[in-house]
This record gives sequence, structure tokens and C-alpha cells, in this order.
Amino acid sequence: MLVKDTEVQCVRPPISVACAAASHGVAHRTVDHRALAGAAVVEVFEGRTILIAEDDVRNVFALTSLLEPKGVSLVFARNGLQALEVLDGGRQVDLVLMDLMMPEMDGLTAIVEIRKRGGALAKVPIIALTAKAMPDDQERCLQAGANDYIAKPFDVEILLSLVRVWLA
Repeated sequence: MLVKDTEVQCVRPPISVACAAASHGVAHRTVDHRALAGAAVVEVFEGRTILIAEDDVRNVFALTSLLEPKGVSLVFARNGLQALEVLDGGRQVDLVLMDLMMPEMDGLTAIVEIRKRGGALAKVPIIALTAKAMPDDQERCLQAGANDYIAKPFDVEILLSLVRVWLA
């Protein structure tokens, strides 16, 4: 299951991780997502496009059910290679939700490849998603070029807060 109310992992990287993200030319924000989750935030979803790179149809369904009603256009990729094809094809994407464990090309490799492309792709916000959170996953994701990280299962409001922050 993708969403579970009792398990939440917020991203609050140490300074060294933020510096690693900056060294890749990637913006990084340290945000108290719990404070934002309940705050009245102007919705920034309407008219935006999010690429969901995820191979599990249940997770795709859950993310679609959460984001489409907010006015977001969604583009899908089942692996890192397909995500690169979408982005290389010139599709304007405002944010990427990138699963880490996918066939053909994993999310970490795809993030590195996206950042290597330069231009607008070097700056597109990427939130890494993982189901099997390991202690060093957050640091590895940020070093690869992700802007943020959240472990599955995650709280819906925390995910929405992350997306709001990076779309703003």
C-alpha cells in the first residue's frame, strides 16, 4: 500500500547533504513538512504537469487519485528509461516523482541522467520515492540530484506538502 497514516518520514537533510545537492546545481530546501501539512497554502497544482516514474500500478493509481482532482496533468513512465524518453521528447514537466526501484533503469540512475542533460532538466524538481528505505537512501538520492525524498508508505498530507513546496 502506498499511503498509510501511521508511518511518515520527513526530509530534513543535514547541511552536508544540502551542499551535495547544490554541487549538482540542484536547488535544495530544508522544510518542516509537518508544519506545512496543515497550513493553509495556496494551491499551486492547477495546470501543472507531474511525471510519475513508478512501476507498481497500485502506486500509480494511488498517486493519480490524489493528484488529478487537484488539477494536475500526469505523465507516466514505468522505469527510468521511459522517464528519460518523456523528458528528452520535450514534454514540459514541472515536477518528477521518481520511484527508486524500477526495472531496466532504476530511479537513482535516472536522476543522475536527468541532471546530466543540463538546461531546464537540470533544474526540474525531483522527489525520490522508495518503499524499502535504507538509512543512507536520503543522502544517496540527494547526492544523485534529487531535490527531496520521502519513504513509502507516506502520509498524503506530507506528500502534498512536498509537492506544493517544489511547485511553488
